[in-house]
Amino acid sequence: MCLGIPGKVLSISADEGGLATGRIDFSGIVKDACLAYVPEAKVGDYVIIHAGFAISILDEAQAQETFKYLDELDRAAAEGTP
Repeated sequence: MCLGIPGKVLSISADEGGLATGRIDFSGIVKDACLAYVPEAKVGDYVIIHAGFAISILDEAQAQETFKYLDELDRAAAEGTP
């Protein structure tokens, strides 16, 4: 099983090898990710990131729903709820 996390594309550039790279915002944590698998991604899009690669694009409603579930998991873990 793998875990993909949604993030918002803040900017897009090319790395030294010419691959599209994006600055991705994960609810305040910003990291770089390869956008080669989603060349149609643009600034403002939400993408699913797995192991440093964007693997799909999703709409904002889907991203917000995922953020809601992740927040619920975080709260449950903080409360010690299994």
